[in-house]
Amino acid sequence: MTTHRAPEPVAADARPVERAVTVGLALAVLAGLGWIAGMICTPVEWPL
Repeated sequence: MTTHRAPEPVAADARPVERAVTVGLALAVLAGLGWIAGMICTPVEWPL
């Protein structure tokens, strides 16, 4: 008699997506920090 086993999870396919999401979030954080730095530097260096 055969036994029914649950299919094994496909973890190998999920890894590249998680890596892409992590890289995207890191780039978004860097872009946000650059934007904030630009918003701070603009009034500081603005000629009066």
